[in-house]
Amino acid sequence: MNRLHRTAAATATALLLTGVAACGSGEVTGGHRTAAQVLTAAYEKTSEAKSARITMTMSAPAALGDGGDMKMSGVMGWDPTVMDVTMRGSALAADPDAPERIRMILRDNVMYMDMGADTPAELDGKRWMKMDLAAIAKASGDEEMQKQMTSGLENMNQDPTEQLALLLDSPNLKHVGTEKIDGAETEHYKGTLTVKEMMESGDSLGVLEADERDKVLKEVEKAGIKGYDTEVWVNDDDLPVRMDVGMDTPQGDIEMSMTFSDYGAKAEVEAPSAADTFDLMDMLKELEGLEDPGESTAS
Repeated sequence: MNRLHRTAAATATALLLTGVAACGSGEVTGGHRTAAQVLTAAYEKTSEAKSARITMTMSAPAALGDGGDMKMSGVMGWDPTVMDVTMRGSALAADPDAPERIRMILRDNVMYMDMGADTPAELDGKRWMKMDLAAIAKASGDEEMQKQMTSGLENMNQDPTEQLALLLDSPNLKHVGTEKIDGAETEHYKGTLTVKEMMESGDSLGVLEADERDKVLKEVEKAGIKGYDTEVWVNDDDLPVRMDVGMDTPQGDIEMSMTFSDYGAKAEVEAPSAADTFDLMDMLKELEGLEDPGESTAS
């Protein structure tokens, strides 16, 4: 069972890596549009698309626990939030028993991980592990675990539209120039934004409704992020094809790079069947005697 605990910890780290981005300005760029106009158009187009194929590479400092590199590729939807990706990298390799690659499905704020065919005998061949991270953290009674897991799950739920909303608030966004990304002509922008600047700006995240803005700022605060270095490449269709984000955290810098393609890709993500799934929450209760909050000790 240690294998499952270690893999779950590595996955929580991967979630924490999947944070939000930041940057915007009034600088005039190609086509006589300001950077803010380009990124606002990109926000609107990305919102309409609702899904895309994504490749993401991430690296985290060792201070985060299971630090290391992670690569994810697959399909992601943001209205509603769903994901079907395959993960691999040194963050998983920290556990010698973990599969070389792990398929992960996110749906209805619950994560499912394919642990491979070589699962322990007591699982009766069930290879999909269900992880309701918020419920696990709450049941543990560990406030720090609860903070990390809920923050990680919320960060996983960040979508490109929220990232672009943050991009619109940088006071020093630069139009770097025109570049080709995977053969496509793009406009390249670069900027920085501190969380203090984000909090103090009355116009921060202006494209979001007030409740959405508050949600994003709370997630940033929970994650302990101090600031962002961000680059974005936007194609002729006003869609981002690549985003690079460096996040300054108390544990060290987190680096993330995402490429997007096939906007509007079919993202009908289905949860695995119950017959092939075991619940990590139930397993933790059996192994560690955890109880649901309010659960009676009487039989």
